Amino acid sequence: MTELTVDSTARDMAAAVAAREISARELLDLHLARIAERNPELNAIVSLDEDRARAGAADADEALASGREVGPLHGLPFAFKDTHAVQGWRTTYGSPLFADNVPERDELVVERVRRAGAVTIGKTNVPEFAAGSHTFNTIFGTTLNPVDPRFSAGGSSGGAACALASGMVPLAEGSDMGGSLRNPASFCGVVGMRPSLGRVPEWPLYNQWESTSVAGPMARNVGDLALLLSVLAGPDSRAPLALGDPGSTFASPTSASLSGLRVAVSVDLGGAFEVDDRVAAVVDQSAATFGREGADVSGDHPDLGLADDTFRTLRAWHFQAKFGRLLADNPDSFKQSLADNIRLGEDLTGADVARAYFQRTSLTETMRLFFEQYDVLVLPVSQVPPFPADQEFPSDINGKPMETYLDWMRSAYFITVTGCPAISLPVGHTPDGLPVGIQVVAPHGADRRLLEIAAAYESATRA
Repeated sequence: MTELTVDSTARDMAAAVAAREISARELLDLHLARIAERNPELNAIVSLDEDRARAGAADADEALASGREVGPLHGLPFAFKDTHAVQGWRTTYGSPLFADNVPERDELVVERVRRAGAVTIGKTNVPEFAAGSHTFNTIFGTTLNPVDPRFSAGGSSGGAACALASGMVPLAEGSDMGGSLRNPASFCGVVGMRPSLGRVPEWPLYNQWESTSVAGPMARNVGDLALLLSVLAGPDSRAPLALGDPGSTFASPTSASLSGLRVAVSVDLGGAFEVDDRVAAVVDQSAATFGREGADVSGDHPDLGLADDTFRTLRAWHFQAKFGRLLADNPDSFKQSLADNIRLGEDLTGADVARAYFQRTSLTETMRLFFEQYDVLVLPVSQVPPFPADQEFPSDINGKPMETYLDWMRSAYFITVTGCPAISLPVGHTPDGLPVGIQVVAPHGADRRLLEIAAAYESATRA
């Protein structure tokens, strides 16, 4: 095997540890060295605990030496998103109200990653309560873009994407409501996937019957992402809406042929939102790539006109339900944009929420019918490339003002309310070298097929 570095694939690292070609302690040392090199500037990993990480790596080596059966991530260093509870590790949710919070149990996604043998090293930075696609908070500060630290790493899984892209960790997990896996993947030049609703069960949740937000994997390539999805996915008795396919269904996807693939491409879903000209150019280039590989490419899009009201209504309702009492008791401890979003939920009626769910049902049917004509939909992940890190959100796109911190994320959250799986693929750069990704969307439940298509596109563009 080629000598491992922190930029090797996660699959090669796991195979080398399992074959005892490198110890978990040695692999950890490689990553700690990269963290020491890059993290002081980028601020991607927080609550780092080297002593506990070394103890975990030693335990992983002892498990191998004793002949015990090990999991698919055995010995891989791992930092969990700081909104996911990790037993015994500081978990702040990016809020000063939880600056000293240490959970007594693991969330389900954490439980699965740890059971698969990963070595916990710390957490990855997030915006306050994961609200907004720019990663900053008053506890740890701002996470910067690994390609150009003058710019945002995206969010809310910005710390995860930055750590991954810069080689501080081989894999990362996150969550996605309005684009929190897809947006930072696009900004940092890695792969991020929002799975189908129910594909990656979450527990505990304040409302198990609502599934706007989902957990999912991030990686530097599609094969590694599939490896992590195989660990995260699968049913659990504590999650009643979980899909039944076992996680092993998603491991090691074989690249499908793009020849004959029915691809619909749209820069702006028929004028539904403004898109930066630099991003639009990259989407057009990706369409040409699909065409060169034999795909049947059409300029088309589903009518998702109901998506904006649907998403914003449900988001405000959930934020008020989850954080309303906390905001009332601590009015000065929330960033203004989040406080405003929570308060929007106070004026919602039952009829408003019912309307949003009726509309969401209609959007699901719209996508089902659309995918009778096409295999995938391709559109921008984000409407803008990475923006300056000292801004909370882009003030305009092509001169058109963005009034709220949500306005520039429609390309991501319009897909959220359809329930379909979507993968963010790094496919190009702006003229000044900033990463831009495309979002490839497939029918609900077609996660394995989506991985195969993504792997084929990746193979065609990286050859």
